[in-house]
Amino acid sequence: MKFKSLILSVLVFVGYGSLQAETKLNTKQFNDRGESTLSREGNMVEITWPVGDQSFGKVQFDMAPGSPLFKSIRVGSENNYSNVSENLDAAFLLTIGERDLLSQNRWNIFFDRVPNKPYETFPVVLKKDSISVKSVGSRTIVNIGTLSAEDFSGNMEITFYHGSPLFNIAAVMSTPDDATAIVYDAGLISRSEEWKNMSWTSTADELESSTVNYADPAKNLAVKYRTIVASGEEGALALFPAPHQYFYPLDEAFNLKFVWHGENYRGLLEGYGMGIRQELEGDHRFVPWFNAPPGTKQRLNFFCLINGLGDNEAMEEVKKFTNADRYPKLPGYKTMSSHFHNEFIMNVVLAGKPIPEKPEFIDVFKRLGLDMVHLGEFHYTAHPKGPDSLRLQELKALFEQSERLSDDEFLLIPGEEPNEFFGGHWMQMFPRPVYWIMSRGDGVPFVENKPGFGKVYHIGSTEDMMRLLEEEQGLAWTAHARTKGSVNTPDIYKHKDFFKSDRFMGAAWKAMPADLSDDRSGLRVLDLLDDMNNWGEKKTVIAEADLFTVTHENEMYAHMNVNYLMLDQLPRYQDGWQEVADAMQNGKFFSTTGEVLMHNLKVNGKLSGETFNLNADGTADIDLKLSWTFPMSFVEVISGDGDEVYHERIDLRETKAFGEQDFDFQVNLEGRKWVRVEAWDCAVNGAFSQTFYIE
Repeated sequence: MKFKSLILSVLVFVGYGSLQAETKLNTKQFNDRGESTLSREGNMVEITWPVGDQSFGKVQFDMAPGSPLFKSIRVGSENNYSNVSENLDAAFLLTIGERDLLSQNRWNIFFDRVPNKPYETFPVVLKKDSISVKSVGSRTIVNIGTLSAEDFSGNMEITFYHGSPLFNIAAVMSTPDDATAIVYDAGLISRSEEWKNMSWTSTADELESSTVNYADPAKNLAVKYRTIVASGEEGALALFPAPHQYFYPLDEAFNLKFVWHGENYRGLLEGYGMGIRQELEGDHRFVPWFNAPPGTKQRLNFFCLINGLGDNEAMEEVKKFTNADRYPKLPGYKTMSSHFHNEFIMNVVLAGKPIPEKPEFIDVFKRLGLDMVHLGEFHYTAHPKGPDSLRLQELKALFEQSERLSDDEFLLIPGEEPNEFFGGHWMQMFPRPVYWIMSRGDGVPFVENKPGFGKVYHIGSTEDMMRLLEEEQGLAWTAHARTKGSVNTPDIYKHKDFFKSDRFMGAAWKAMPADLSDDRSGLRVLDLLDDMNNWGEKKTVIAEADLFTVTHENEMYAHMNVNYLMLDQLPRYQDGWQEVADAMQNGKFFSTTGEVLMHNLKVNGKLSGETFNLNADGTADIDLKLSWTFPMSFVEVISGDGDEVYHERIDLRETKAFGEQDFDFQVNLEGRKWVRVEAWDCAVNGAFSQTFYIE
């Protein structure tokens, strides 16, 4: 592996030179009658914004060359402000590698090993030659200077969110080069010794602290909640990434020490700092990094939260943005996550190891707030094609353990990723335990009764598989569509009878690939859903995790997603879970990263999966109730006429953090055949509905 680092001058973030005239301040788009205020004195530009509870935050920018950008960061009210931190520089390290655009599905590739090819790491250099301040909804946005790193260029953007002590620091950069993949590390560097302690939450969910020694070399930490907090005499500053956007897809959710603190980080950032980081070699499997197509504005960013109290209080406030990494209960819904290759059966139960009364992976799922988990066991580890004796014992162990580990508040649903008969990779779920073998020799019956197992199916063809799904009311769907082992599916079989069947549910969504310029996530499958709608097929898309190891130490939440199924009761394992399959097949659910919830969504009085009539003027009324943690960005109404896809965006940048609101939209859908709804926040967390069909 080749690694080269470009080390610039000692102070790497700021362009230096002799003292010049004051930098011009552009305020043409700033609302001086809004909630935030702006003042300037010489090279100092100060932003004051409301943070809630009659309190305000103040950030003073120093535009003088050679001075730390953040002169001071304070929080308080009237003349009683706490000096949370001062003399800080924002720091970014951009690592640039090569994307494989040839071997698979271009930018949708997952099977790429970027760190095995040449790459370089560059400190991002800021030249403080301009500053502008604008008001956008309930936020104030400051754009500063010009940024450069190799062939990337752009500007720094700091966004203050009214009503919350939250702000975002971003290096917004683009490159003209094609076939580029990137990752970034970022943080804040202290230019004075004001920080007293560094704090974080351990993977055991306990707050830990370390006294700051400004000579200590930088170290990387495995933490929970992806957050590190610097505290001083008068307050605390928490630093953390977007909870899902910062984590490009991997097979494993290993905790790769995503925060750092100390002096001279990676030998490239002079001074003592703290921040977020990526392990360049990922999980040592397929490591695709982030896409950076030419001309796209990549947002290398992180969030900061301030308070005038201390580290514990700051950490608790950060945790609220992800509901403490837990999916909230929602009346009328049950949470379900899918596609886990935990291999508990083959690696523990049938390997002769002690079987724990309460396996760790079950506790992880329950702590995440999951009501149901759909497994993908036997992923290249078992005997799907037989011999019969082994295959049936494996299934029996799976069914017995799934029943044992289910209870009144949790349902473990057995399932597999068979990858036979249809082409590409696909997932399977029956609404009850079903014994089936993925082979059928000459003279072997389709179904027979075997002592100790009952009905046993032998499957040897696409026709056999469809007959099984129909007889047992099972579901199949494309796993990781248009990437990985499904790089050409479902497109290559969209005309096939099995795909057109109501037993073939559709596909599964995951934020893969990752692109820091997108303000929506997982476009690969969202676009596929639109395509399937325009093909005239009534298909649904569930969110999938597609992960292997499941432990408390892992960074599970960042790689997770969830489906909220419209169910009043959790099915009992012993009674089967037909209502789960029905909700999935009929579109009675929404999917989310967890921070945005769709409590209610109706179009002309109908629920997702149903058909409605347009109003006489060709419009439809959308009733939507949302709740969220991070401030919202927009709702997008997406529709199609069988050929084209149409997007209508409703701006929600007036919203503030931790809101709940009913929205009524009227949209023109004349000539359209279907419609669906998405909602996204400022950290690119989101939720999307299933499709509504137009009569």
